Amino acid sequence: MSNIIATGEPPEAVRLIIKVYASLLLAGFALIPAYLIGYLFYFQDPTLLYEDHAFHIIAITAATLEGLFVTYVTWRCYQSSGEPLLRWMTLGFLGFVLIYSLHGAFTGLAHHNIWLFLLYGPASRLVMAVLLFVGMLSYHRPPDAADQRMKPRPWLTWIGLFLLVDLAVAYVANSSIAGALAVRLSLEGGALVFSTLNVAMLLLRRVRSQLMVIFVISVTAFALSSLAFILARPWNHMWWLAHAIFAAGFFLLSYGVVQAFLTTRSFSRIYSQEELMVRLAEAMEYTENALQELQRTNQELGHLAATDPLTGADNRRRFMERVEAEIGRTKRGGAPFSVLALDLDNFKSINDRFGHQVGDDILKEFVQKCLDSIRPYDGVARVGGEEFMILLPQTSLEGAHVIAERLRTTVANTSFNSGFQRLTVVTVSIGISQSGHDGDTIEAILHVADQRLYHAKHQGRNRVVTTIKTSLQPLP
Repeated sequence: MSNIIATGEPPEAVRLIIKVYASLLLAGFALIPAYLIGYLFYFQDPTLLYEDHAFHIIAITAATLEGLFVTYVTWRCYQSSGEPLLRWMTLGFLGFVLIYSLHGAFTGLAHHNIWLFLLYGPASRLVMAVLLFVGMLSYHRPPDAADQRMKPRPWLTWIGLFLLVDLAVAYVANSSIAGALAVRLSLEGGALVFSTLNVAMLLLRRVRSQLMVIFVISVTAFALSSLAFILARPWNHMWWLAHAIFAAGFFLLSYGVVQAFLTTRSFSRIYSQEELMVRLAEAMEYTENALQELQRTNQELGHLAATDPLTGADNRRRFMERVEAEIGRTKRGGAPFSVLALDLDNFKSINDRFGHQVGDDILKEFVQKCLDSIRPYDGVARVGGEEFMILLPQTSLEGAHVIAERLRTTVANTSFNSGFQRLTVVTVSIGISQSGHDGDTIEAILHVADQRLYHAKHQGRNRVVTTIKTSLQPLP
């Protein structure tokens, strides 16, 4: 029990029992017509007949109109998806309509030529069963090319073949063999055999999509209706039950066709519940991975937007944001912070003498020296060509002076490397300001740091300045 609660999944044995139960439910539902056939076969009164020609004509007319509608919907699905199964289903429905309609048209001749009235029924069911079986053989094959779906010639050819079947049935009905048991059994029995083969093929191929479950139940109904017609006699209760069973199967299959039309217009791409769960899990995993990738990309973009591309230090915008955040913290009672304004001395002459590639290498190495000299939560920003600023949270002017002096000494004693060049002439001038002591706004704090940097330049460079008495102009 604890394992079920922990994982949220039932044991495999329970899942198997539930699957078997669901399969038995479907089988029981599909075989309901068989129970009715068995009941009438053993308990019906053979003398009871219901011969109503008008009702029969109305029923056949309704079935014909329903067949035409389903044929059209199936054809539209085929035009959209090109699925071969839908092509054969369209032909099966169309053939059924063109042949079965004569079964109703000749109702009035039931007492004059019973075979002209009866044989169109089994002939229509046989044609449909054969074409549905061929369609099942093409299940999951590649779709037909778009230009082939609209060609009228194949459809007209099939219509001609169906009309030939009508003529052949009329010929047989008016021949001497019309009353032979083999004639009716070959038609109705053929429909039964092909429908049964269709069901067997579906079960063997383990096709489990929802529409194909509807398909197999419908074809099972067609097979059982043919069995009922074989056992029946015209106008008795078994005969009417056979009509009802066939109509139920046809209506159920038309429901599947409509569902295909309203969704994917394909019988192959309507998934079973298990397939839907698998695809949903795959889609959720894909979405989660895509979101993580998007977050990573956004982080990278945010980093690029806030970073100097050459040195990897913060850019001016990011530095200003961090200083504003520190000002807000100090206004809430936090310890003051300090800012270092740094400028590499005589950097223009380095670029002029050795080239900009050497200058770029020095800038990158200088930033690394800065990072090595400060704490992990301090910040280094490049705000100009060779101008930098460092933010020192919770640091007084005196503490900032110690850090700045350590950095200045490190730079002055470092031999900067660039290819085969070794430079020992790089120094840095630094000006320091402290929040509160030198101002409460970002403009005031940075202005004071800049002024002290300029004072360091005027005093001879390569020095740290924390206080000045007069305003000085910047040196190059």
